[in-house]
Amino acid sequence: MSTLKTLKIPTARIFEPLLQPARYKGVYGGRGSGKSHFFGELLVEICQAERGTLAVCIREAQRTLAQSSKRLIEGKVASLGLGMGFKLFNDKIETPGDGLIIFRGMQDHTAESMKSLEGFRIAWIDEAQTLSARSLALLRPTIRAANSEVWASWNPRRKSDAIDDFLRTRKPEGAIVVNANWRDNPWFPSVLEDERQLDLALYPDRYEHIWEGDYVRAFEGAYFAQLLNEARAQGRIGKVAADPLLPLRAFIDIGGAGATADAFTMWIVQWVGTEIRVLDHYEAVGQVLAFHVSWLRSRGYRDAILYLPHDGIAANNITGKRYEDHLREAGFTVEPPVKNQGRGAATMRIEALRRLGPQLWFNEATTEAGRDALGFYHERKDEMRNIGLGPEHDWSSHAADALGLMAICYEQPGRIAAFNRPIKYADAGWV
Repeated sequence: MSTLKTLKIPTARIFEPLLQPARYKGVYGGRGSGKSHFFGELLVEICQAERGTLAVCIREAQRTLAQSSKRLIEGKVASLGLGMGFKLFNDKIETPGDGLIIFRGMQDHTAESMKSLEGFRIAWIDEAQTLSARSLALLRPTIRAANSEVWASWNPRRKSDAIDDFLRTRKPEGAIVVNANWRDNPWFPSVLEDERQLDLALYPDRYEHIWEGDYVRAFEGAYFAQLLNEARAQGRIGKVAADPLLPLRAFIDIGGAGATADAFTMWIVQWVGTEIRVLDHYEAVGQVLAFHVSWLRSRGYRDAILYLPHDGIAANNITGKRYEDHLREAGFTVEPPVKNQGRGAATMRIEALRRLGPQLWFNEATTEAGRDALGFYHERKDEMRNIGLGPEHDWSSHAADALGLMAICYEQPGRIAAFNRPIKYADAGWV
């Protein structure tokens, strides 16, 4: 690979491992790291040195070439003085020795249409955090030429994103993956430094994600963004253990069976003095009730007191029995389902949970997915009128509703003797 240095392109030290050959190469991090510029320069360098190279630049969605990496690559060709060897067209770039760089959106491809890429040696996925698991599964076996490489550059969003799961969690053997941020860029411009400082001062909720390459911990404007940020800053997200002398409580948002059903979500919580210890989180989609019961038993929660929302009195759409009856027959103690609070119930749960925010302690290892959901739960907006339309019902709302149920049911401990008595909802004012 010594031919790659013929152009003598200055390279930030953080990217040097990526100059070695590898089937998979990845760079993740925040804004200003230079990760896209590095891969753009490396692609031009390889196409110049290895005549006839076929390369494809990938994004998940690419409706126009303005959404592609084409302009960045054209800028690299110009700045490196390679205009004579590279021919720029509207939809492609021809490179020395009948090589080619093309630009594709994976959403538009099927297994059959992907066959046209089988001879390509390099596939670069920019903005790879948006790549779906389906697209990654289609792409990987398609790029199969000798010494072929798949590159990815991205700003992480969630651990469950396909590219993060593949390159950072599963870690294929031989893959080279680098974490690069603004401080690793020796050419970090002053205008970006001003922007970084501005975000740090004015938008702390989004700073760590945008500039430090952290996962999205709290959606900007999310209902519980401040709650989570304060918990993290105050050390209330860490190793949290249950008190063996006090009962465990499971707060449930009921989903359903079938692929299109809402998620079935549970939080395992313990009330210890003025602390609310959030010990565990569970979520599953499309599973039968026995599956959820099995999880409770497998985690040692057989004696947990279960709390159901108002639809706990609804009949299971498979068995015809009420959820609360099923759970009691399975040997669990089940509190009477909370009565339907009517319109505004979601807002009541939000406000109740916000009030309890300073008392929440999260066990970090077992609640991460649930905290991700809490951090994303936000309001629908009418952008034209700039008004709120109430909570958005999406993947995050089920975890938020379940923990909101906990907040509705919570009783501030008074006398120790009365602390763990069964809740009377009528007395609490919720019916």
